Amino acid sequence: MHHPSLIVWFVVLLMGLCIGSFLNVVITRLPVMLMRHWRHEARAALELEDEHSPRFNLATPGSMCPRCETPIAWHDNLPVIGWLKRRGRCAECQSPISIQYPLVEIAGGLLAMAVMALHGLTFESLFIYAACLALLVMAVIDFRTQLLPDVITLPLLWAGLLFQLLFQPLMLPNAVIGAMVGYLSLWSFYWLFKLVTGKEGMGFGDFKLLAALGAWLGWSFLPLILILSAGLGAIVGLIAQACAPGLRGKPLPFGPFLALAGWVALLVGDELMALYLSLII
Repeated sequence: MHHPSLIVWFVVLLMGLCIGSFLNVVITRLPVMLMRHWRHEARAALELEDEHSPRFNLATPGSMCPRCETPIAWHDNLPVIGWLKRRGRCAECQSPISIQYPLVEIAGGLLAMAVMALHGLTFESLFIYAACLALLVMAVIDFRTQLLPDVITLPLLWAGLLFQLLFQPLMLPNAVIGAMVGYLSLWSFYWLFKLVTGKEGMGFGDFKLLAALGAWLGWSFLPLILILSAGLGAIVGLIAQACAPGLRGKPLPFGPFLALAGWVALLVGDELMALYLSLII
């Protein structure tokens, strides 16, 4: 078996870091873009004059400090290095810059290396890496805003079905069933929980995310994904409440835990499934 050279590993890591830097733009700007779009639609429905706000998308305006809005120099915008060089602070106003930025960049690099290590440099691995990046974006957005945007969840679902059609056509029926069962299982739990407690236990985005994971992995992986995500959510919730009692009673987004379980299943799913079956049989 041919093993990639150190140069290839370095290039893959560097590209992953750069992609992670772009993901930070998506994470911070996409919720704002969606909110502006919803406000525009609401004002149009109410026949109100549209708000004339400055152009705002993934490309415009350029990178700037979120507090003083000073443009960030290109050398301060280098993945991880820029944040470390300024010690996590704005060069102009010295206000702290969230550690989210280097962490997402590092995650992008590590995911790239993990996918290459496990699946090689193939067209198939590009699909898997793209799915991992989509899960990363949704996990952080949901953690920050408790929002799982349809503009990411729905394409991820269809990309999963396309992945099966291109690379594992015999798995396509399994994937279609996985998408349906993934959505309906959490949808059923949502309404049962609401009928019993009168509260909403999760958002509709969680249904769509699990449906997307069902499309990528097939229905047989859904119990394992739910066990992993629910277990991780319970552990993190207990630790968070123990460390910060003020968090008690506040909703904890489920999307990040579904995303983490999805990463594990996408990268080492077969090995994990074998372990899972050996424990329950």
